[in-house]
Amino acid sequence: MIIVSACLAGFPCRYDGRSCPNEEVISLVAQGKALPVCPEQLGGLATPRAPVELAGGRAKTRDGLDLTADFLRGAAETARLAKLTGAREAILREDSPSCGVAQIYDGTFSGKLIPGQGLTAGLLCKSWLKVRGLR
Repeated sequence: MIIVSACLAGFPCRYDGRSCPNEEVISLVAQGKALPVCPEQLGGLATPRAPVELAGGRAKTRDGLDLTADFLRGAAETARLAKLTGAREAILREDSPSCGVAQIYDGTFSGKLIPGQGLTAGLLCKSWLKVRGLR
């Protein structure tokens, strides 16, 4: 089993209520080889929701609302589901404050990307999973 970002599987769960479908991921889900998850929804956040970026390890909206606890709850639930399903790999949405594997937005809401990991990707990378990012 592979854990995949639900937005890559075509589910409209991004902060803006949209998806970013990826044919490889959609095929894996259709074949029953992948479980789509949205860590932000699993953490209790609604869709659509205000954009969030990471700054100093904290997940905050442009207005400064700190949603770190929600993001960490979603990360923990994603890890729990990975363990329950015996997943050994995750394919996550690059650039996301949850799922970014190699880069995330810099926390200034200016559109600038920097090297870094989202909170879920970071947790999964520390576990038993092989994690890769897709756009």
